[in-house]
Amino acid sequence: MRILIYGLNFYPELTGVGKYTAELAAWLAFRGHEVRMVCAPPYYPDWALAKGYGNRRVRETWSANGTQIDVWRCPLLIPARPNGITRILHLISFAAASVPTLFGQLRWNPDMIFAIAPTLTCAPAAVAFSKLARCRSWLHIQDFELDAAFGTKLLKQGYLAKLAAALERLLLRGFDRVSTISDKMLERLREKLARAERIMLFPNWVDPDQFRRPVIESLYRREFGCANDDVLVLYSGSIGEKQGLEILLEAAEYLKGKSPFRFVICGEGPTKAGLAKRYSHLPNVAWKPLQPPERLGELLQSADIHALPQKAGLADFVMPSKLIGMMASGKPVIATAAPDTEIANVLDGRGQIVPPGDARALAEAIESLANDPARAAELGKAGRVYVEKHFHRDRVLEKFERELIELVRTPL
Repeated sequence: MRILIYGLNFYPELTGVGKYTAELAAWLAFRGHEVRMVCAPPYYPDWALAKGYGNRRVRETWSANGTQIDVWRCPLLIPARPNGITRILHLISFAAASVPTLFGQLRWNPDMIFAIAPTLTCAPAAVAFSKLARCRSWLHIQDFELDAAFGTKLLKQGYLAKLAAALERLLLRGFDRVSTISDKMLERLREKLARAERIMLFPNWVDPDQFRRPVIESLYRREFGCANDDVLVLYSGSIGEKQGLEILLEAAEYLKGKSPFRFVICGEGPTKAGLAKRYSHLPNVAWKPLQPPERLGELLQSADIHALPQKAGLADFVMPSKLIGMMASGKPVIATAAPDTEIANVLDGRGQIVPPGDARALAEAIESLANDPARAAELGKAGRVYVEKHFHRDRVLEKFERELIELVRTPL
């Protein structure tokens, strides 16, 4: 098939949506499909252009898995300090700038346009393209942008919220298929789009082979300055408003007088500098940059405990992609989440949750788990088994490919 992927984020971004979009494109190309990509230059999670890239319209070729994928990059506004208004302008700028490049692909005559949200602002162009190209359209929702914006109070409720929700429902109805990444998000999608035959679960994935090699002596523990008996509490990923890392740092403050505990924050993002400065007095916290993807398995296996903080109100409809990597490492996860949210359901019997916003409870959970290595090992093993069953890369992507082929073969 000829598959045109249309989304904001792509390789060489190492976290979030860009990582999964690149892996999907490479996997499809390896399976023999022709894949093209329309995206922005890499900027996430630093909110700054990656080294070697300009903010301009350019065509390039990306080689992956012995295949080549044509990539068209389109300029966009990249705010230095993203907030509610600047984020909206950021998304609109890419949607507007990418329209000429997108419609230039009509001559290629694709079988499918696969659009990725964020950003939903690209949805009108994706639907219009599918009508003109007489091809199938698929929208994949990695994040409910509006729900997240109102949940974190980046945008305020009111008439604007009602208008945006109505427009969102209208856009969703324009696609032949709409998918999302978790059960709770699928429930939310059913509320927004009452056409069950058009929606499906398409979760993010992990390659368990990254974690099959046992780490006898982790180089990372040495690099992080951890003694053999230190308890390494690790957070690895984006550092922004949604992550709510303040609670983890406050937990570190509760435990700063207890020498075995060492907290390592690996990542980049718009709130990193401010948080590092605010909590610079903590001797048990180390800040590190994002690590190379080829060392992800070693990094995650170096931890004794993984921490997954989330702001209150977000865990209902957000499934952090980093969670499945944490679980695949075979090490226990402690997350902040309310009961019966997606995170809580995934970690039920396979990890531990504490109430959002309760730093003392998080600190106590970390200390309790560190003092019970048998339970920590049991939770880690259960998490690993669950991920292999539900989020194995090849199983997830083979199912997606079957759905894709069936949809393309269905007459328009």
